[in-house]
Amino acid sequence: MNKTITKTKFNFKNQQSKYTGKVREVYKLDNEKLIMIVTDRISAFDVVLSKGIPFKGQILNQIATRMMDKTKDIVPNWITETPDPNVAIGLNCVPYKVEMVIRGYLAGHSAREYSKGKRKLCGVNLPEGLKENDKLPKPIITPATKADKDHDEDISREEIINKNIVSLDDYLLIEKYTYELFQRGSELASKQNLILVDTKYEFGKTKDGKIILIDEIHTPDSSRYFYKKGYDQRQLKSEPQKQLSKEFVRKWLISNDFQGLDGQIVPEMSDQYVNEVSERYIELYEKIMGEKFRKADTKNIDERIRKNISNYL
Repeated sequence: MNKTITKTKFNFKNQQSKYTGKVREVYKLDNEKLIMIVTDRISAFDVVLSKGIPFKGQILNQIATRMMDKTKDIVPNWITETPDPNVAIGLNCVPYKVEMVIRGYLAGHSAREYSKGKRKLCGVNLPEGLKENDKLPKPIITPATKADKDHDEDISREEIINKNIVSLDDYLLIEKYTYELFQRGSELASKQNLILVDTKYEFGKTKDGKIILIDEIHTPDSSRYFYKKGYDQRQLKSEPQKQLSKEFVRKWLISNDFQGLDGQIVPEMSDQYVNEVSERYIELYEKIMGEKFRKADTKNIDERIRKNISNYL
């Protein structure tokens, strides 16, 4: 099995602090720069699973950095350098405590809520008569709180503004960016014969007051894609859609009686299943980016990352 990186213990020049997220580890330097290392960890239902997925970090980082470059004319982003396949370096900022989730179709979380009889999601009314994976009349934004611990939670536009989580002026701007980014992402997906079903964007504000796009965009961890070919026929027959996302991992967990609820035990992934997930992520990369995935050397992945970052610094 190829080696993975599931945690880091680096100490870089001018390092101030380190933050560990579900998948990413972020080192803050004293020159207002951040080093973001994308590990091979995988999370679902807000829980990190026990084993790393070979090449997953490289795949997420390379998709995100390329997509950031393809959308920088819409909104500036945090990235300045990518010295290693698993690493991005860029601007430090204060993140907004909300994720801007945008949906063009009734899928995933929204479909699960709809099936429970809910017709309002994050303050947005949904029409009657929809079935899973139907296209919505128009894209809707269903924000989520960005929790430091526990689960992220749905929140409405009105709550965000009334609780002053984001100011009205700032919210209106990141809302505008979200619609424009989703439009661009949909166009890029269509060129690859895919449908961008839903995704999320995160924003922050720099020291000089500029709003920038942060974290990742249009990756299989942050987004859901359907295959465009055959979509209409599958909907007419009420068949499951062929999709590119990590929903297959969520479904595997659900089939093993886990949805992140209290008292549930996280199932153990076999080495065979880990390799299957890795192959699926490689397929995701190649379908989304329209090119062959080139595996980085993972013989000593920790040392490779340390050396590449140190050479940059």
